[in-house]
Order: sequence, then structure tokens, then C-alpha cells
Amino acid sequence: MSTPSTATPPGPLSALIFSSRWLQLPLYLGLIAAQGVYVVLFVKELWHLIHGAASFGEQAIMLIVLGLIDVVMISNLLVMVIVGGYETFVSRLRLEGHPDQPEWLSHVNASVLKVKLAMAIIGISSIHLLKTFIEAGMAGGLPTCGTVEALQAAKLWLELGGPANARTCTTYTSAGIMWQAIIHAIFILSAIGIAWTDRLMQNGGNHREKHAG
Repeated sequence: MSTPSTATPPGPLSALIFSSRWLQLPLYLGLIAAQGVYVVLFVKELWHLIHGAASFGEQAIMLIVLGLIDVVMISNLLVMVIVGGYETFVSRLRLEGHPDQPEWLSHVNASVLKVKLAMAIIGISSIHLLKTFIEAGMAGGLPTCGTVEALQAAKLWLELGGPANARTCTTYTSAGIMWQAIIHAIFILSAIGIAWTDRLMQNGGNHREKHAG
């Protein structure tokens, strides 16, 4: 009859190295504080939307709503990094059986976390790209800010009695929009590459298990 093997306690150096994971705790606490800042920003933008709803046009309201969605998606990204990162790299949260436990937390690991973060970044990039397209369409025909044409347009606008806070130039250029779209496409390709690599690693691990069995 074989006796169950007892785990050998780690040596002092091993215990010190393993305990070093707690150095990440202040980082996650800092991300929680950052999420609080995003809550303040969300409330500020929401108040701006409610206060000016009667005077804003459809496109202006759409831009503010997209900004609110952007804040929410970044907050979701922070939650995934805080909860998933702490669970994966620091310590178990022991939420088994909790009614509010996120569905993805039960099978989270480094690979799953990377894919979810990549998808979240793509979503945030999509919102920014859509905002760029809308704002560029609203500013179509305006000169580029900082140029002589922009200064002349601002001077002429004030001479005609236009409001001083009106937009008379734009910071969006065709090259800038093109590069933003290219970067967004690179994000998508990177996420596909991460997911494909993770799938290959899982298939390779299952193949080795079948041979070992």
C-alpha cells in the first residue's frame, strides 16, 4: 500500500521569489483608483450631454454618446485587467459560488486574458475610429489648424460676427485618418494572431496528452 506523498515546503529563496508576486498589488490598487477617475469623467460627460441636449445637434450628441461608450469600454478593460490579472498572477479571489462571479473568470488564464484584452482594445479602437470619421465629416472643408488659411478663416469668422467658440479649423488630415485606420487593422490582425497561436498551443497540448495516454 503506497503512502500519499507530502508536498515539500519551498526553501527560503523559492518562498521569497514566489512572494514577490504581491509587489503587483499596488499596481492593481492603482488601476482601481484609475477606474474611479473614469467614473468621474463619465458623470461629467453625462452631465454635459443632459445640460446641452436641447441645443446640441444630432452629430454632436452622437459624439458625446460615443465618448461615454468609450469610457465604459475602457472601464470594462480595467475590470478585466484588475480581476483577471490578480486572479492569474497574484492570488485566487475565491469567488466560487458567488452569484456575481463573472462567467469568464472560472476559466481565465494568461492566454484567455490576452485574447480578451486584445478584443477589448479592438472595440476601443473602433469607437475612436468612428468618432474620427464623424468629426472629420463635421469639419469637412475646414482648413488645417496652425496654417495660414486657418488663421485667416478664424479672423474672417470673427469679423462676420460669428461666435468665438465656433470651430474654424480641423486637426484631422487624410493622412492621419488613413494611419488611424491602418493601426486599427493592425490591432485586428494582432488579435487574430494571438487567438490563432493560442489555438495551436492548445491543440499541441491535447495532441501530446493523447500520445501520453
